[in-house]
Amino acid sequence: MQNFGRPFPELKATPTVTARWLTFAAVSSVGIVLLHAPVAVAFQPEGPADVVVQQAAGNGLSLSDMLRAGGSVGYLIVLLSLVMVALIADHVMNIRHSMLIPPGLAEEVHRFLAEGKIDEAKKFCQEHPGFLSRVLRAGLDEVGGNYNAIEKAMEDAAAEQMARLFRRIEYLSVIATIAPMLGLMGTVWGMIQAFLEFEQKANPQVSELAPGIYRALITTLLGLGVAVPSLSAFAIFRNRIDELAAEATLLAEHVFADYRRALQPRRKNKERPVTE
Repeated sequence: MQNFGRPFPELKATPTVTARWLTFAAVSSVGIVLLHAPVAVAFQPEGPADVVVQQAAGNGLSLSDMLRAGGSVGYLIVLLSLVMVALIADHVMNIRHSMLIPPGLAEEVHRFLAEGKIDEAKKFCQEHPGFLSRVLRAGLDEVGGNYNAIEKAMEDAAAEQMARLFRRIEYLSVIATIAPMLGLMGTVWGMIQAFLEFEQKANPQVSELAPGIYRALITTLLGLGVAVPSLSAFAIFRNRIDELAAEATLLAEHVFADYRRALQPRRKNKERPVTE
């Protein structure tokens, strides 16, 4: 195979805000709200109504009180929040430019391809795993044949890699759906318990019903506190995957651009009719 003799084009990604900082901001904001937002109800069900109002005006509901009031459903939501944080940390480390598009990979594969060292190019891709390396490896496996087969192999490999990445971040979307539903379930159960207790008293007061109601609403608050950062992180990672996948696909096409040009004269010579 002839040396292409053309400099490999440098592609620079469009500068964007990284997913790490956006995700960190989303998680931090929700954490601050849960830790420091005052709740305008005291956590003591006994006592006259005026005492409860005075306590509610001066006291806030701490995170530990919220967890105790949430009961088993609240602890289950907290468990989901820990899973969410672990998933976000994993995606922040793995869904980034240097992991999906290893630096220098495209240039080296282009050089090996220009020198006809296909086996060396495949080995280099294997030593530097990532989104781009798998796409290039799929194209290298078809070298020697039609360029359409190379292009089709790279498109299939890119689609497969994107599907795998989307399946990984899909768990964040599942958590964002389950957490508020669990919170709503805890709220409905708490409201049922509160009204059952309210029904058994001869002369019930509204102030006696209030503690049970706000306790029931705490699980909904916890569920939303998990769903908001989880859904935000899912959207950020999804856009990040789309951006990096598009860049990697374009970069892979540039790697094989000179190889495609080298095949065109051969194709024209085969298609040229033989004249006597």
